Amino acid sequence: MRTITFFLVGLAVHVVFFISIFDIYFTSPLVHGMTPQMVPLPPPASRLVLVVADGLRADSLYTLNPNGSSRAPYLRSVMEERGTWGVSHTHVPTESRPGHVALIAGFYEDVSAVAKGWKENPVEFDSVFNESRHTWCWGSPDILPMFAKGASGDHVYTHTYPAEEEDFASTDASRLDSWVFAQVKLFFQSAKSNSSLKASLNEGQNVFFLHLLGIDTNGHAHRPMSQEYLDNIALVDSGVAELVSVVEEFFGYDGRTAYVFTSDHGMTNWGSHGAGHPSETLTPLVVWGAGVHHAQRVTDPQSYSDGYLQDWKLEHFRRVDVNQADIAPLMASLIGVPIPVNSVGVLPLLYLNNSDQFKAESIYTNAIQILEQFKVKMTQKKETTLSFFFTPFQSVISHALEGLVYYHTYDRFFLGCSVVLGFVGWTSYVILLILKTHAGLRRPPSHTLCVCVTVVITVFLFIQSSPVTYYIYCLLPVPVWYSVVSFFHRAMLTVGLAVVSVWPILSGLYGKAKFRSVSWLLGCLCLAAFPLMPVVGREPNIHLVTCAGALTLFTSNVCVYISTRFGHLCTLMYETQQMLHVAVCAYVPNLTHSSLQQKQGLPLFSQIISWTTLGSSMLVPLFSSTRLFHRLLSIFLSLTATYLLLSTGSEALFPPVLSWLMYVWINIEQEAMLAQGVSGRQEVLSTIDFSENIDITKLRQLKLDDIRRSYFFYLNHFVCGHSLLCPLPLSSFDPASVYCFLTVFNPFIMGGLMMWKVIIPFIIVMCTFETIQVATQLSSRSVSPSLLFSFLLSCPQHFFFLVQDYGSWLDIGTSISHYVIVMSMTIFLMLLSVVTHILTSRRLILWKRRKMHFT
Repeated sequence: MRTITFFLVGLAVHVVFFISIFDIYFTSPLVHGMTPQMVPLPPPASRLVLVVADGLRADSLYTLNPNGSSRAPYLRSVMEERGTWGVSHTHVPTESRPGHVALIAGFYEDVSAVAKGWKENPVEFDSVFNESRHTWCWGSPDILPMFAKGASGDHVYTHTYPAEEEDFASTDASRLDSWVFAQVKLFFQSAKSNSSLKASLNEGQNVFFLHLLGIDTNGHAHRPMSQEYLDNIALVDSGVAELVSVVEEFFGYDGRTAYVFTSDHGMTNWGSHGAGHPSETLTPLVVWGAGVHHAQRVTDPQSYSDGYLQDWKLEHFRRVDVNQADIAPLMASLIGVPIPVNSVGVLPLLYLNNSDQFKAESIYTNAIQILEQFKVKMTQKKETTLSFFFTPFQSVISHALEGLVYYHTYDRFFLGCSVVLGFVGWTSYVILLILKTHAGLRRPPSHTLCVCVTVVITVFLFIQSSPVTYYIYCLLPVPVWYSVVSFFHRAMLTVGLAVVSVWPILSGLYGKAKFRSVSWLLGCLCLAAFPLMPVVGREPNIHLVTCAGALTLFTSNVCVYISTRFGHLCTLMYETQQMLHVAVCAYVPNLTHSSLQQKQGLPLFSQIISWTTLGSSMLVPLFSSTRLFHRLLSIFLSLTATYLLLSTGSEALFPPVLSWLMYVWINIEQEAMLAQGVSGRQEVLSTIDFSENIDITKLRQLKLDDIRRSYFFYLNHFVCGHSLLCPLPLSSFDPASVYCFLTVFNPFIMGGLMMWKVIIPFIIVMCTFETIQVATQLSSRSVSPSLLFSFLLSCPQHFFFLVQDYGSWLDIGTSISHYVIVMSMTIFLMLLSVVTHILTSRRLILWKRRKMHFT
């Protein structure tokens, strides 16, 4: 009972520590209550047409074909004759939702969305669409609804195709864009005979938004250098040309329409986005029409040193680069609506073709709008902070944007110190508990001090009107104290494994178990190669998945051969069936990707095998024998089958290499116990039974070897995390990993599949550690050194201060994953230990059968 209580308390403490980063780092920076600001002069345009080509790289649009022709002749003519062009520098994370929010609302991604997969609106926000009189939108169901949800009233109208149309296996994803252009054309045709709609269209301050997803879908499916991607650009260009003709004809060529063509993000050469590579952050921007400067020819060299002007043959046409959020105040100024109240964009004046007075009023309005945010943020923080603790931000006007960040992170240091006190206190408590349990240490209580500190903290937080979560973070260290580094660079894990590989030689085991010592050495060195491989940017290589399947079958048969005393395969019929299943799963990715390359869609056979394998992966081992080797082999084969279906390249080799090393580890631990003359379970692996209850009277005390075992355990835990973990699974996401399961875009299912792929190696390591504890007569539910190592080895308070709330999904996700990994060392120990105990020791029997004796 005491052990269960300890686990529950420890779990609660770690959950609080983990959740704290979302209150401290990932709170919404948005403030409300500002007065909308707009230019007090008549706008140059009555309406705005915004076209966003999702996933379009700047170089893909601007680079000429080898024969000197343009991939987008209409847009090229606009750039050279009647519009202004440039590069829109997007901010990370380079994803669709953040990109569109920056374009239309003028602020960069609300970091509190990290807990919601960046899909939902964490808080309501203002946008150009919301400030418009009417906005009509056509395009993807993933993008359009969020702007309608954030708008006041019902003046934002959305027209979307079914989500099932977003299929990466589609024979022609450009049909999504064709659908949008066709719907817009039908819309204007119907408006000619609809008097009320026609009247609304002829009002000012209207926006027409076209979201074109075809280029992004083709880029994911075929890569940006593919003919499908380039042909889609040509289709979009011709569609824009026809769109302009339809709009101008409807409004009688009144010269009051402004056009903006851009993209939300780019794409890497391997078809992903989310990080900060130039191919992801450099997007095209072409603006023309009412209120916009015509193309300006220049003779002097322009102040851009990136060499793109020469590559694109545009060095004689003025280039005006912007930050992506700058486009929102530009659109607002063109049609005369208030700038979105949370916008941090700065109006790019070089795009405006208007009087100096209009430009001056526009930039002044922009400055007031940013200053209003600062004033509201400062007032909010001042009201919830004691006056003698409040430190004002000094440079109010010239650094208003810095002031917004200053007040948004005002409590971070205070809360961080509280959490660190809790970390250190919990570590001290675990040390004292172990010493008390194994050394008879006693500690005098101090109730009075605890109560006094609690009262002081509570009063302090109450006076400041602090949120409820602040009480938890600040008060948690008090009972913890009363009850009283890790590897950062992935290459260091390689070094760690290399050092561990020579342990049998240094310990003297090599002379007594040469084969197992050599196997340990080779296994460690092979596994050490994986942390050196890139987490993102891996080119798909389905042949490696097939090789991984073959390696899995080979290592499984070697283990069977060794553990069953030279081939008693008749006792392994169940596992033999699983091996055949692994062979099928190794073939399915090849079949799937071959079918998709031939544009024949996702085979039904692949879907049936994939989903059946996934659904049964945790159940199938429960039907196998609970004898140690048989159950471990069944778990490994079942999980590896699922892993192969989620692999596209070299990462598929990780489970068989890891499992071989785990098998050798179990065997070599037995050799170590024999070498030391320790009495215990020295049976062969095929005779130890997980389901047998451990004799409590034979449970031993902790020894130094248990410290070493815990170290090996956590080292392998880190290798699993850093070798495979792609932080926030949709970061720099390559959908090819889930093509065996589905090809229609569904971020939550895809993210869940990728998360399960990450967890599989952890389960393999955890099952191995469970096996070693059983084989060495140490209860897996006792207070083991692992609890202590989770803090002394990982030092989570260090990573707490390294969590990032800025940068790409990869940067943010990596910082979170570092923190999650070190925290999960204990959380996984407490949660996965329960799961693995069930997975290893429980058995499901559908019908009774005659008892079989294993030899």
